[in-house]
Amino acid sequence: MSIDATRWCNLPVEFHPLPGEESSSGVSKNVVRYFSKSIKILCSSNGLVLCSVASENDVKIFIINPVTKSCLPIPTHEHLQNNSLYDDKIGFVCDSDSNIMIYQFIDNLDEWCSDFDCKVYKEGVWKARERFSTGGRNLRFDMPVHHKGVIHVISDCSPYLTRNNPYFRPYIMSYNFEDGNSRLLRVPKEARKGSHDKSCKMGIFKWGKVTDSDQSICLVRLRKKVFTVWVLTKYETSLWRRILKIRVRAMGLLENDSSQITVKSFIVLNGQLLVFATQNKVYVYCLRDKRIHRFWNHESEFNFLRFTPFKDTLCKCEIGTKNVSLPIHL
Repeated sequence: MSIDATRWCNLPVEFHPLPGEESSSGVSKNVVRYFSKSIKILCSSNGLVLCSVASENDVKIFIINPVTKSCLPIPTHEHLQNNSLYDDKIGFVCDSDSNIMIYQFIDNLDEWCSDFDCKVYKEGVWKARERFSTGGRNLRFDMPVHHKGVIHVISDCSPYLTRNNPYFRPYIMSYNFEDGNSRLLRVPKEARKGSHDKSCKMGIFKWGKVTDSDQSICLVRLRKKVFTVWVLTKYETSLWRRILKIRVRAMGLLENDSSQITVKSFIVLNGQLLVFATQNKVYVYCLRDKRIHRFWNHESEFNFLRFTPFKDTLCKCEIGTKNVSLPIHL
């Protein structure tokens, strides 16, 4: 497993191997330059990367395998055209058999609504699905988790709802692409306390490796420079188990002034690694032995660094059984 630390827009992209993956084939420097100069990375799945290029009158999306340098263009449905907000609610899934599904949630730009239209691209065709009921809060579509065959998205934490509103506290919403059912999962009670604090950030991530039979969902909360991590142990009843609570300054960071540390972004990978960025460095912290395994410098001046998990494979860019992959000319 390697990791792509990228900034918003077409700015420099970096690929870094995680501990134990140093011998992987990696991505060539030419491909890294191609990502940095030409396109925007949206998300990744099973060795494939969903990307986009936007112009004044059009948006084009396509799937790339950075290892094989092959590309699959995706037909643009009408909602993507002339829409600068297209990429905050779009993602895709590629399973072990290389079956690709791209999905997009579409909101009503004319009036506020808690439901989103859903469109799915499978077997070369965009099809409409049942609406996604999201509750009363804004959802974090930039960190979806696919688990038990459905997508899960966490809400934000901002205090814009009154206490008597059923959606006053943050929550997780799931959506089933097959039957269109939406369901609310509660976050731990401890995570809900103080969640409206301005310093509070929460995110959900896949817990466990693809080969693990006990895969689940991981919740990370960062509040007042304290990381707390839970794992969902009983899906039906939203029962969580806390596995970590630690101050950032107690994690052994290599900073000149640990009291001034600001965490820009974080992600959990492989069910054991908490990867996070400070002002100048990216750290890989193991949740099992509670120590830092790796770090590297970055030069981002932005307040946010986006992490995209990536595993280099020879997965084909295909829709169904038809191979329409095209070479990337570098």
